[in-house]
Amino acid sequence: MGLPRLVCAFLLAACCCCPRVAGVPGEAEQPAPELVEVEVGSTALLKCGLSQSQGNLSHVDWFSVHKEKRIPIFRVRQGQGQSEPGEYQHRLSLQDRGATLALTQVTPHDERIFLCQGKRPRSQEHRIQLRVYKAPEEPNIQVNALGIPVDSKEPEEVATCVGRNGYPIPQVIWYKNGRPLKEEKNRVHIQSSQTVESSGLYTLKSILKAQLVKEDKDAQFYCELNYRLPSGNHMKESREVTVPVFYPTEKVWLEVEPVGMLKEGDRVEIRCLADGNPPPHFSISKQNPSTREAEEETTNDNGVLVLEPAQKEHSGLYECQGLDLDTMISLPSEPQELLVNYVSDVRVSPAAPERQEGSSLTLTCKAESSQDLEFQWLREETGQVLERGPVLQLHDLKREAGGGYRCVASVPSIPGLNRTQLVNVAVFGPPWMAFKERKVWVKENMMLNLSCEASGHPRPTISWNVNGTASEQDQDPQRVLSTLNVLVTPELLETGVECTASNDLGKNTSVLFLELVNLTTLTPDSNTTTGLSTSTASPHTRGCARASFLPQRKLPEPESQGVVIVAVIVCILVLAVLGAVLYFLYKKGKLPCGRSGKQEITLPPSRKSEFVVEVKSDKLPEEMGLLQGSSGDKRAPGDQGEKYIDLRH
Repeated sequence: MGLPRLVCAFLLAACCCCPRVAGVPGEAEQPAPELVEVEVGSTALLKCGLSQSQGNLSHVDWFSVHKEKRIPIFRVRQGQGQSEPGEYQHRLSLQDRGATLALTQVTPHDERIFLCQGKRPRSQEHRIQLRVYKAPEEPNIQVNALGIPVDSKEPEEVATCVGRNGYPIPQVIWYKNGRPLKEEKNRVHIQSSQTVESSGLYTLKSILKAQLVKEDKDAQFYCELNYRLPSGNHMKESREVTVPVFYPTEKVWLEVEPVGMLKEGDRVEIRCLADGNPPPHFSISKQNPSTREAEEETTNDNGVLVLEPAQKEHSGLYECQGLDLDTMISLPSEPQELLVNYVSDVRVSPAAPERQEGSSLTLTCKAESSQDLEFQWLREETGQVLERGPVLQLHDLKREAGGGYRCVASVPSIPGLNRTQLVNVAVFGPPWMAFKERKVWVKENMMLNLSCEASGHPRPTISWNVNGTASEQDQDPQRVLSTLNVLVTPELLETGVECTASNDLGKNTSVLFLELVNLTTLTPDSNTTTGLSTSTASPHTRGCARASFLPQRKLPEPESQGVVIVAVIVCILVLAVLGAVLYFLYKKGKLPCGRSGKQEITLPPSRKSEFVVEVKSDKLPEEMGLLQGSSGDKRAPGDQGEKYIDLRH
């Protein structure tokens, strides 16, 4: 009896441990659902995979599976679709003759399983897995503006990367100088978190923490978001950022701008530099050449010493001190020599040379400089280069040699570095006048400024022969200009004005003739001047035959000027007609002409009589050209322009 009981117990235990038979209805393994991928906001096409026979698609029920619970969303009866009340009521429609259910305006909440089920056979159904995707916005990166000290014991926050509104959650990768960063104990730590928005989208926030060294002061950090869309895998990168890195100063040095050879007049900047961050407090000192002790110089707020304009006294030995305000340690720089090149003390000997006409003169130029010098001599009045070298030889001096000579001392290796010295050479002699005589056109009763210029050595003085307000102005040590302000009177018009220049060696005189301006005056030539702002009138003829160039005491009235002009035109026309008549008679042979200027006309006997008609012209030579024949006969030198027509024959 014991053995049968033991076998039965074993068989009972084995039956309890065996699994259920797979063929039990409702417990069979389901096939993998069909995958449909869409982006947020687009339309998902859900195709029912049942047999395409009309009978199978005429009666279909659609469900959404949420938390393992089937929820009816749509039904098809006799080929007509109808939405069930609920969240999908207004977003579903039939397509493709009832084989496809279209879901519009897809959101992240729609990511679930959908299934369709036909009426026959009852257990036939098709499952669809809907996957939803949304690309995140461009990643936004914020750097730690406060900076990171290199002596920090733990990783410090470098930057924060935020990717908004993506689905599903994107992956973040941090980069340093183009290389991806990975978690490293006590060195690199990446802390990420995500937030679900009401729309179902995700916002990702990632914080990079790291321990940095001095070499990371210029390192470029950025983050990368990796995400998937129906089209495949994608990525977006943030901008690159640099985090301030603080490290102690190890070296201090000096820099001078501009680089190269310096000269007097330049703007020179001396600045301190250091390899620490933040930089230390700087001070600049210069060695006193007498005591050999360093004396602190005054710098601006940035610790820069500005020399403007630089002078030769600024040359010397400079040094910089950098004080670390955290450690209170002062570091000096290497001393640096500053040289400001110069040219100074240009001297000419003799300093005030005086010579007689015909003698010789030697001018010598000397100067001091920090570099080799070149000399040249220029004529001050013309700028002409007379000599290259420190010595200028002048032989057989004339009065014209008097005046200014300029010595130029320059450094050829430094453009713009030069100094000059002017010396005036005086040649003894009586005064020279700028002009001997001059005509000035004036109006009566006007105030007139007359000028007179003279030169000589010793310096001359100028006097006038009329009363007025006179003033003198030195043009150079040997030349003087005198100006006289005087009223134009009839007496002054008669006598003119004289200016006389005199010195110990003699005197000289210039005469200024005053002429009234009117329509009968000639236009002033190069030896005449006018005291009026208006130009003089052109000459005209008086009467019909004679032009007058005598100065008039009064300007003609405008009406009389018009009459004179009309008279001149009429006279010219009369002379033209008379010349044409005479020329016509000559061509007909009835007016024989001889070289004597007398012409006979033979008349018929009935018209002969004893009388002579004399035509006399006071016309000027240039106007008498109208009376010459076309044959071009020229008047004899003694001919005064008179013509006789003898009618006695």
